[in-house]
Amino acid sequence: MSIDEKILTLHPQGKQGVNIQKSKYDVVRNFIIQTLQAYGVISYEDLSDLAEEKLSDFPGKVVWYVVTVKLDLEARGIIERVPKTSPHQLRMTTDS
Repeated sequence: MSIDEKILTLHPQGKQGVNIQKSKYDVVRNFIIQTLQAYGVISYEDLSDLAEEKLSDFPGKVVWYVVTVKLDLEARGIIERVPKTSPHQLRMTTDS
């Protein structure tokens, strides 16, 4: 019996993160990063819609995972919200 490794996500406001399966985290993380690299800047809504379309065989509620992993990537400084955008837009940080 193999136990799937878990990861404790971070939250940009210092709130408690959640434990999720690392394999699911990696799928969503790679999707978000590849999408931002391709688009440059994208609204959260468009990112979510694309995730539902592209990750249609994902085992779980894909939008919940997108929110969770997006917050984790923000907390780690890999992606950021574009200031003063509504609805909020996302991009890679200049450091990543």
